Amino acid sequence: MRPRAPAFLDRRQVLSGAAALSAAGALPGWARSQTPGITPRQTLSGKEIALTIDHAPLRINGRAGHGIAINGTVPGPLIRLKEGQNVRIAVTNRLSEDTSIHWHGLILPFQMDGVPGVSFPGIKPGQTFVYEFPIVQAGTYWYHSHSGLQELEGHYAPLVIDPKGAEPQPYDREHVIVLSDYSFTHPHVLMKKLKQEGGHFNRQKQTVAGLLAGKDQWLKDRVEWAAMRMDATDILDVTASTYHYLANGHGLQDNWTGLFTPGERVRIRLVNAAAMTLFNVRIPGLAMTVVQADGQDVRPLEVDELQIANAETYDVIVTPTEDRPYALVAEAADRSGLVRATLSPRPGLVADAPPLRARPILTMKDMGMDMAGHAGMDHGGGGHTMSMLDPKNAPQVRQGPGVQMISPMPVDRVADRPTGLETEPGRILTYASLIALQPNPDTRPPSRSMDIHLTGNMERFMWAFDGEKFSEITKPIPFRRDERVRVTLVNDSMMNHPIHLHGHFMDLVNGHPGQHPRKHTINVMPGGKATFDLTADAPGDWAFHCHMLLHMHAGMFKVVTVRPLDGEAA
Repeated sequence: MRPRAPAFLDRRQVLSGAAALSAAGALPGWARSQTPGITPRQTLSGKEIALTIDHAPLRINGRAGHGIAINGTVPGPLIRLKEGQNVRIAVTNRLSEDTSIHWHGLILPFQMDGVPGVSFPGIKPGQTFVYEFPIVQAGTYWYHSHSGLQELEGHYAPLVIDPKGAEPQPYDREHVIVLSDYSFTHPHVLMKKLKQEGGHFNRQKQTVAGLLAGKDQWLKDRVEWAAMRMDATDILDVTASTYHYLANGHGLQDNWTGLFTPGERVRIRLVNAAAMTLFNVRIPGLAMTVVQADGQDVRPLEVDELQIANAETYDVIVTPTEDRPYALVAEAADRSGLVRATLSPRPGLVADAPPLRARPILTMKDMGMDMAGHAGMDHGGGGHTMSMLDPKNAPQVRQGPGVQMISPMPVDRVADRPTGLETEPGRILTYASLIALQPNPDTRPPSRSMDIHLTGNMERFMWAFDGEKFSEITKPIPFRRDERVRVTLVNDSMMNHPIHLHGHFMDLVNGHPGQHPRKHTINVMPGGKATFDLTADAPGDWAFHCHMLLHMHAGMFKVVTVRPLDGEAA
């Protein structure tokens, strides 16, 4: 391991030191290019594991940068555990600020969940915190910081848990591919620019030249959307205008490569560790069979393309038969940029990166309005049939400057194709097509239901639940231990929101009762709804938030409390 930078080195010195660092030296063995697949020597495993959080230089597409690293690398080391074992993970903080690690998707005691101010105090500079918990599940997961914006600087890594028995879907070789986004601009500067101008990073706006060429929206639609202060091209808050998109820490020019032998069944464990990017993933010329979602086995489903939202994981199996390289393409949902990795039968081959596809345009459905049969809208001046801020649409939402709209006609969108893939050819994964491989462990009907609105003001970059950002919330969302509750998430904005509940799996209601897919993160499409059934079987205090990191940082965060705790009276 390389020695850590002395505490007195400032950011500029760390960056200058990066110039002499090779790309391979900045990456753990599992993430290096030309890898034949995951081997035991590339992983951390066993009952005792030690991690160190520190600054480290990195290099992306030939350019030196700064990262917050785990054991000296970005991404961090792959941890591989076994279902049924116990583990102790000692995390030492070498930063000059507090840090933490959250074990994303793992079921564990809430004191080990790793959220400062909710489940533990955080890890102070120079201190070591020992996480200790049993491993009660299998699958592909990941771990990352829950302190400030450290995740955006590289504080993330994959975690794989092997099942007690045989894998339901056998394979010959496996690769872990962690997708992420990185900017050479400091995360707090990104946040400041978004607060000053919500569309600062959108370089794909509609133009007069485009209008004259007959592209995108008609003039009438543009005028209506402008009156509502809505932008039909505002797909992602932070775009390739500042981001480099990464596969296992490699940029597009770096070309991460994983090897295969023609005819093998290759398992690809996809992890979206990006802070602000949804990726549309495809392998041109090669079908993908989805076998796992968020670490949980699903009925095998062959697709040509899928969208992976922030914090989600998908396991797919591919069977390349030709002796040639294949491009694994992860294109940002707004199509401002992409990263290409290569699957190759031997080292040294490079698959061509495809050109970016035409960027998508949002529609009235993304605003929570299906205008069929309606004469118009109320833009604030009256005279139309629907109001964008009618309190009757959501009485529990506290209206104010942070609530730009309340969807008048939101519909369940789990069967819809994801943003940007609405008209693409081929088989596209939708939430409605996911079916749990095993029956759900709890099929009781919910005893109560509740709606939670995802609210925001895109112009002011304000985000919240039910119109209250975290700093204004005085009470958590309460659940009684072991109760069964149906929760409907209503997206009152035109942004995708991947919502993560710590310590639990959510049974996504998608038309397959008894075998609903169980997810730790559910992406709610713009202007739409998604419903899940929850068994509140994990006592404690748990974070509940949007996994768009800057949305969470701006206020889209709450605490869920499950009572009674162990030993308490019911």
